Amino acid sequence: MKIWTSEHVFNHPWETVAQAAWRKYPNPINTAVIGTDVVEQRVVDGVLHTHRLVSSKWYFPQWAQKLIGSPNVCYASEKSTVDPQQRLMTLKTINLTFGSFLSVYETLSYVPHPTDPAKTLLKQEATVQVEGVPLNRYMEDVLTKNISTNAGKGRQGLEWVIGKLNAEMKELANSAATSTNEILTQTKKSLDDITDQARKSMDELSATAQKIHI
Repeated sequence: MKIWTSEHVFNHPWETVAQAAWRKYPNPINTAVIGTDVVEQRVVDGVLHTHRLVSSKWYFPQWAQKLIGSPNVCYASEKSTVDPQQRLMTLKTINLTFGSFLSVYETLSYVPHPTDPAKTLLKQEATVQVEGVPLNRYMEDVLTKNISTNAGKGRQGLEWVIGKLNAEMKELANSAATSTNEILTQTKKSLDDITDQARKSMDELSATAQKIHI
């Protein structure tokens, strides 16, 4: 059995990182994950509980494929909790494909950085165990290295999603500002039209009054 751990600090507040983590896949950085499907979702005492099925591609060396096979798509079960009150997001994932002889159990937690609330601390741990096939220890080493590589891609992918979210927010703000300016312009035009109409009516009344006086 192999245990892999890692920590990483994102220079973004927890709310931003948690939202990006929820929308992490698919992304162009980590293309191994090809899709997610929500199996169940509920809110209990203000905490969001979600169960998702994760579809991905596992790239094994050719010798490993001969031992365990090479399905087109591999599946994993992901269970997550998001507690906005405590500012804690936790994801726990275990593989379903190859489950009879291979176990990859991964836990990720996102919390505010203990000394800088404007940043977010990611703690990541994975346990890898291979049994019942030849070269099992070597396969555990290969899988652990893949997890480390994919973790780096995952962090880059999260930064990409954060950039996309920020761009969407900027576009929304610009759109709102444009709409506000259009409303103000239209309102000013309407007021000018009303003023002109009122002035015209007053001029007509004045002219009529002068004719009557004459």
